[in-house]
Amino acid sequence: MFQPSRFLTAILLAGTEIAVAGCGDDTASPTSPEAAGPAAASAAAAALSFTRVSVGGYHTCGLTSGGGIYCWGGNEYGQLGDGTHSRRTGPTPVSGGLVFVQVSAGTNHTCGVTAQNRVYCWGNNEGGRLGDGTALERTVPTAVGGGRRFVGVRAGTLHTCAVNQFNAGFCWGSSRFGELGTDPTTQQTLPARVLGGHAFRRVVAGGGFTCGVTTADKAYCWGYNLDAELGDGTYRNRSKPVPVSGGLSFSQVVAGGGDISDAQGDEVDPGHACGVTTDRRAYCWGYSSSGQLGNGVRDGGVRSPVAVGGGLRWNQVIAGLNHTCGVTTTNLAYCWGLNGSGELGISGGPGPGVASPTRVAGGLLFSGVSTGPGGAHTCGITTENQIYCWGYNAFGQLGDGTLTNRSTPVKVVGQS
Repeated sequence: MFQPSRFLTAILLAGTEIAVAGCGDDTASPTSPEAAGPAAASAAAAALSFTRVSVGGYHTCGLTSGGGIYCWGGNEYGQLGDGTHSRRTGPTPVSGGLVFVQVSAGTNHTCGVTAQNRVYCWGNNEGGRLGDGTALERTVPTAVGGGRRFVGVRAGTLHTCAVNQFNAGFCWGSSRFGELGTDPTTQQTLPARVLGGHAFRRVVAGGGFTCGVTTADKAYCWGYNLDAELGDGTYRNRSKPVPVSGGLSFSQVVAGGGDISDAQGDEVDPGHACGVTTDRRAYCWGYSSSGQLGNGVRDGGVRSPVAVGGGLRWNQVIAGLNHTCGVTTTNLAYCWGLNGSGELGISGGPGPGVASPTRVAGGLLFSGVSTGPGGAHTCGITTENQIYCWGYNAFGQLGDGTLTNRSTPVKVVGQS
């Protein structure tokens, strides 16, 4: 199996969605394909205007104002959804003519929610992470089985999670560490209900673990925890949701990297998670090899949330594999953690990284940023609906038409 984190480590030694919509459920079988609106059908003929961006391991996807999804970068498993395995260095339309309202790129698969609240996935399907009842690779969007409607989906490394209109969480794919939060705690090729009866506003699949935030603003995590990724004060793996310690009220929580790093899934790269509280403060927990917790400590993990330094107020914070980024309430982007390929986007170019929030260069105003599970690049969408990317680019995942790493933001080609 292709091992993104180990491949990335080798490269570095030689030289990671912005928002999830609200929450629908019925048992009617999805029809395929769904009708596409004229805006999506004509998007390729016009300059692109994006509303969302999602970074995967070695690919990136964006959602246009017309409901089309465009992807670029690595395509070894068909994760670009264009029916091929060809690498793309600029935006390429996902096949099928579906109208989407959300997109989420995982390490090497991608999922989206349509305007009819159906989830479609494509790319690597090892362990059943596409949720179509099989383990077959898909190079075009394929409906998730089970007939349910969902309002938000998040693709992780070897699993995927979603929330329905009744705030119930569902996950599918690998569950070696309990990351699905389901019973039985085994691989699921179709959506399975997360245990505990919690009313989730959002559930985010990471690398070997999962986190969610409830409608009561409480954070829960489950799955792999040997590096304190779950934030519950222990190092015990959990097969069902456990509350993040500290009693904080969160508006959002994101599970980061911790990529599965061998074919049997017995090893996980250390991961971390971050969240934004209801008073706009940022907290992170888990492992910090390069300062990705943002608390000024470069090496060492914590078992419960610690405040991100700098005293900033945040609209969003998102955890990647070895770095973290966020957008403040004044639309400024900051990153911290590992910077071996320029993934922090800060002045001075690639380097060992920083352990506290550092402003992304270029003077741009962002509405959101995205890091990915298992990767080393970052993308952001500006307040003018344009996508810029920076960091590792050997597969064209920055979308600037090249394979050159960038240490500061570059504009994705094809935009207005």
